Amino acid sequence: MSHPQHQPELPSAIQLNHTAVYATDRQLSAQLIAAVLGLEVGAPFGPFLPVDLGNGVTLDYYEKRDEPIQSQHYAFLVPDARFDAMITRLEAVGVTYYADPHHTEPGRINRLFGGRGAYFADPDGHNMEIMTRPYARP
Repeated sequence: MSHPQHQPELPSAIQLNHTAVYATDRQLSAQLIAAVLGLEVGAPFGPFLPVDLGNGVTLDYYEKRDEPIQSQHYAFLVPDARFDAMITRLEAVGVTYYADPHHTEPGRINRLFGGRGAYFADPDGHNMEIMTRPYARP
């Protein structure tokens, strides 16, 4: 069977639009990430509760109570000028942040690739990351 020639899309033409984030309490989880990032929780859209990240991407929180939630990792590239405020908001709501993804360095940040970063768990154990510089790729 022959296949028609396929021309790959240019990477810049493809953008992530939204992703579903499973949560046992969509309101609680959406409010936490919105508070930390300094954003607003949007109006419900069907079964989803969106948090618009402002770059054309939404996190659509979806309640899933009938089975355990698999922990995922979500990394947010944030402006350096807003990083300290995000750390302050984490402290204000009593969420421990860590310098490393394994959560072994509590209350510390990292300085990877000339930026600053921190990890924290959301109410369902998703490993959230805020960072001011993207990771250098080979």
